[in-house]
Parts: sequence; structure tokens; C-alpha cells
Amino acid sequence: MKLTINMLSKADSVEGQGVGSAYIEQVNLIKEELGEFFDVRINSKKKADIVHVHSVNPSFYFRFKRKNGIRVMYCHFLPETLKGSIRLPKLFFKIYCKYVMSFYKKAEYLVVVNPIFIQDLVNLGVEESHIKYIPNYVSNKQFFPLSPSHIHEVRKKYNISLDKFVVLGCGQVQTRKGVTDFVEIAKNNPDIEFVWAGGFSFKAITDGYNELKKIVDNPPCANLHFIGIIPRTEMNDIFNMTDCLFMPSYNELFPMSILEAASVHKPILLRNLDLYKDILWDNYLYGTNNQEFSDEIRKLVSDKAYYQHACELAKNIADYYSKDNVASLWKKFYLSIYEKNQQK
Repeated sequence: MKLTINMLSKADSVEGQGVGSAYIEQVNLIKEELGEFFDVRINSKKKADIVHVHSVNPSFYFRFKRKNGIRVMYCHFLPETLKGSIRLPKLFFKIYCKYVMSFYKKAEYLVVVNPIFIQDLVNLGVEESHIKYIPNYVSNKQFFPLSPSHIHEVRKKYNISLDKFVVLGCGQVQTRKGVTDFVEIAKNNPDIEFVWAGGFSFKAITDGYNELKKIVDNPPCANLHFIGIIPRTEMNDIFNMTDCLFMPSYNELFPMSILEAASVHKPILLRNLDLYKDILWDNYLYGTNNQEFSDEIRKLVSDKAYYQHACELAKNIADYYSKDNVASLWKKFYLSIYEKNQQK
């Protein structure tokens, strides 16, 4: 007998955010790899064995009841990580943060995508035994290396030089993503092309919107390109047409773009945040300031052996977060919580 899992989410209703990508990948993984064990429903109003909530929409809050099934919830962010993402009046921001934690505490099991946040959740009042770490996953059927001829066509489409080194920034245009640092580094490296794929998913409430909107509308240098929110079905082209992924974010959980770039075997350059150490180990390049970032990028440009080494590091990430490994974690988790529930 298959267990029924009701996936509740509106994460894919907002373009250009990683939560939506993670939701799509997780649902597809369960359907395609674990279909013999689980019957997946999407936003169903029927009772299920397990109710898995992916986004914090109010409509799901009131449907998140024990009678509807075992309550599982994805933790894609903590209240503190919202700082630098959205701009709300202090009172509303405080209320929203309390609402998010109230939602999390309604879950019988909270799934985090990065183990570093387990202790933070415990400090916020969530029982550690109710927290499970299962990483994000990206399908290698959707993200994979393309031929040089295809890459040339993509560069032509976006008016990107065919013979220059291209650095990709990826994600929502907001303060915490380090967009202004990305811009400054582009200014200081005029012989390198810098492309940012992403936009203002939350419009005017985006933190830093007024300043960043001016930059996006009128890039301060000719080698800087903001190409907007790209449909996920076209993002494989974007990763392939660039030479490395550079994410100077000040705060993250587990960016899907890292896994996507790794699947395409592109070097990954990140700010040296603690959260990456437990999920990427030594398989990425890093810096702590704009000068160090520039130095790393220039080394990738000038040193072919160093560039190839960085590509191999990315492959290590892709191999670890493989389909079979992550699918086995979900299978074990769903079956174990069902069995525990049956023993009550």
C-alpha cells in the first residue's frame, strides 16, 4: 500500500526565488524515484498520511491540523534571514517573524536544508528531536553541460561577448545577496563580463529596492548585465554560457543555484560564510571582501590549471548531492515517521 503525501505549496507562484525551485525538485524527486512507495498530491483538501508544507502561506496555516495527516514542514529560512530580503515596518516585520515561528512549531517534524540551523531552531524553542536535515537536490536531467556551439548561441542571444570570461551572479536582487559588491567588482574588472540573473520577486518591499532599482535600470559599467528573472526551464543555458558562479551573499540557507552550477561543473566562488562549511566542505572558492573576490576571479581567468581544479571541486558537490542519495533520505524519513505514528 502506498502512503499518501499531500504537498502544500505556493512557492512556485513567485518567480525567481530558490524556494520555488527547491519545491519543484523535491516533488519531482518523490514522484519519479519513489513512486512505488508514495502517492503524491498537490494542494489537495483530502486527508493524507503525511501533509508536507513547503511555504508559509496563511491558507496552509489553518489546514495544518493533526486530523489531516502527520505534519511535516520545510524550513527554508529563519526569521533572522529575512533581514536584508524584505522591507517592512518594524511592527509588521516583528509580527511576521512570530507568525513564521508559530507555523514552524505547529509541525511535528521540521526539515531543514542546512544542519547549521538546527541549533538556531532549538534556541527559538523547537525540540531538536523534531528537526531533520535533508539537503536540497537538483536533477541532472535539467542541469548539465552543453556543447560549445550551443553556448555560443546563448551568449549571442544575451549580447554577451563570445571570447571574454563571464561571471554569473544569481538570485533575487536584494541587499543580502551582495548585489552592490557584485557591481563594484564588475567596475574594477572591465575586461571581464558580469551577468546577474534575477530580479525583484517581491517588488517594492525588497530590501534596498530604491537603490538597487537604479543600478539595474542603468548599470554603471558596460561589462555589467542584468538579464532579469529567467524561467527555470532556461537557466541551464545561463549557467552554461558563463564561466563561474559568484555569489557574494551575506546570508543564505542552501542556495539552489550552487547545486545548479555544480551540475554544470562551473567553479563556485562564495563569501566565506560558516553555513557553507558543513554542506560544501572544501569544494568551493571563497573570499571575505571585494579585493579577495577580484583576486580569485582573476586567477580563474589567468590560470587554466586553477580553473580546472575549481571545476573538479564543483563536480564533487554534484556527485555528493546525487539523486539516489537524497531520494534514499526522503524515503527513510517519510517511512520512519509513518511507522512511529502507527505505534502511538
